[in-house]
Amino acid sequence: MSGWKPGRGLLGPLKPLMGDWVAEAEAHGQVMVCTRTFVPFGKGWVRLEAVWNMGERGDYREVALFGAGDDGGLSFFSFTNDGKRSMGRLADGSDVHPQAVAFEARMPAGLARMIYWPADDEEPGFCFAVESRNRKGWNRFLLHRYQPAET
Repeated sequence: MSGWKPGRGLLGPLKPLMGDWVAEAEAHGQVMVCTRTFVPFGKGWVRLEAVWNMGERGDYREVALFGAGDDGGLSFFSFTNDGKRSMGRLADGSDVHPQAVAFEARMPAGLARMIYWPADDEEPGFCFAVESRNRKGWNRFLLHRYQPAET
């Protein structure tokens, strides 16, 4: 994707993700629409609001803040409408794409990561995946392709 250029500073890796994005994905035999909105939140933070419209099952929502963790590195703090929460930090995602922005979090079931990387075509947008770590490596269980949302 042209335009996938990180910015400077702690929040620089998030620069290509700023704005409103939408993806359509199939889950449980139905198409669901997922939106992700990344916006500045004060001087040193970025806020993500993600909504997964799951039809009759309702919406699954996440609010996450990205900013400095206790060690000063780029971290995230996530809260979902089903009462779950997680926190993690910037990690290496170069095994997926050289320009990937990845975050790892220790979850009750083990290590998980979410990865954002530019789509490998000229269309604007990015890919997003969620993976869990097992003995053989990373196990991908979610993959979305996001495009700019119509405003």
